[in-house]
Amino acid sequence: MTVASIHIEVAYATPERQQIIPLRVPLGSTVEECIVRSQITRYFPDIDLKQQKVGIWSKAVKLDQQPREGDRIEIYRPLIADPKAVRRKRAEQAIDDGRADPVTGGRKRD
Repeated sequence: MTVASIHIEVAYATPERQQIIPLRVPLGSTVEECIVRSQITRYFPDIDLKQQKVGIWSKAVKLDQQPREGDRIEIYRPLIADPKAVRRKRAEQAIDDGRADPVTGGRKRD
């Protein structure tokens, strides 16, 4: 008797390179089991599943979720900057440069 299996991909990327590993896993495998089976840590030994978030097709999931046929499991890198802080700094710079209204923060009207 053969065990039912599904095709999935495990993906991870850095600014320098990306790796997408296609593999066949037993039906009922968890996301964590799929990542381990992919051996992606051979290419990226800094991956730490205790710290990093994972997802399927850009939607965050837990490590114990079971992927479906054709799913792409993605391992996300930690953010290096808080997006809100970056936007705030950009808005302050626009005000300082005279490109934004100092009261409303919106675009200056000529």
